[in-house]
Amino acid sequence: MCRATWKANGYALLVTLLLAGLIVAGSRNLRHFDAALVGYTFATLFATYGIARRYALWLQRPPTAMYWRRGWSILLGLLHPRHLHKNLFALLRRFVVNFTLNRFIWRRSKVRGLAHWLIMWGCISAGALTFPLVFGWIHFATEANNFEWYRVYVFGMPHFAFPIHSWVGFVLFHALVWSSFLVIAGVLLAMHRRLRDHGAAALQQFGEDWLPLILLFAISVTGLMLTASYTWMRGYAYDFLAILHAITVIFTLLWLPFGKFFHIFQRSAQIGVAFYKDVGQQGEQAVCRRCQIPFASRMQVEDLIAVERQLGYRYDMPNSAVEHYQWICPKCRRASLGLAQGALWRVESIESENLSPSRNGVLLNSDDRSPHGSNSKGSHG
Repeated sequence: MCRATWKANGYALLVTLLLAGLIVAGSRNLRHFDAALVGYTFATLFATYGIARRYALWLQRPPTAMYWRRGWSILLGLLHPRHLHKNLFALLRRFVVNFTLNRFIWRRSKVRGLAHWLIMWGCISAGALTFPLVFGWIHFATEANNFEWYRVYVFGMPHFAFPIHSWVGFVLFHALVWSSFLVIAGVLLAMHRRLRDHGAAALQQFGEDWLPLILLFAISVTGLMLTASYTWMRGYAYDFLAILHAITVIFTLLWLPFGKFFHIFQRSAQIGVAFYKDVGQQGEQAVCRRCQIPFASRMQVEDLIAVERQLGYRYDMPNSAVEHYQWICPKCRRASLGLAQGALWRVESIESENLSPSRNGVLLNSDDRSPHGSNSKGSHG
């Protein structure tokens, strides 16, 4: 096992133990922990270990590590007191545009953007309520002097109270229902696109494209069936539905580190990449050593050269004023490739003419050009 794997296992174990400690502490030594939800808890701990391990391995790759270090240094630099007001607005704008609104998805397709937005916010709202409840961080208890009121406890400390039959209680008790509606709508839109879009259908894979949608749909539908069971059916088939719902949720949690859902944690780092590009555009630009036209930020080109060397790729040009191939802009690279291919074609054409000459249908030797062939000298005897 290599050093990177050992480090990833260590970080993953540390994060998992930290979450387990927070569960014990947040539930007041498991006093408010519901033992019926222990399956969800262990599945979450397993998912945490897998996600942390994969994320740690991903961060140790040279390109990702470079972006990670640069992103944090840039972020801390943006929070300098001298430019704090301006940069906070830029940070907020990036967060709203890239994360909250998912503009990068809407640019590709309106249907795709709407589907992704509905699924994302349905999952976020459901997770924001489900995980604290499962961990015992949040629980509800009736008031001692009024059984018609519930009080919310967060980490064992009392907070606001509300009437059970009020609109606040209705919204809170059915929060997962609203989340399920969002997820189901987004999943149906995504499925419709994958069935009708021939380009998506040609590239899709069951494990990467259909399985996540099926799992989300199954979790949402079984959750709604639980609500329907205890609301309108007097608990009919509730135990079976609870087990079925638990199976879908636990399977999704166990599959989370290995499937497409891992992009949820990778994509958040894209905000740091956006900061990197913004700062690069404002800083010194790299000038092409061939056409003398700026084409990228100098910081990006220097980082790219450093990453290539870490990966074992060296495109240095020591006997040239260019010094390195990355100091040439993409336009000049294409032009140089075309010129090199043209020169090679001309050389091959000349060599083919020299190797296969003919005169009046008689094959000539490439050395003496004699019509008698290679044995023409001294063949008269």
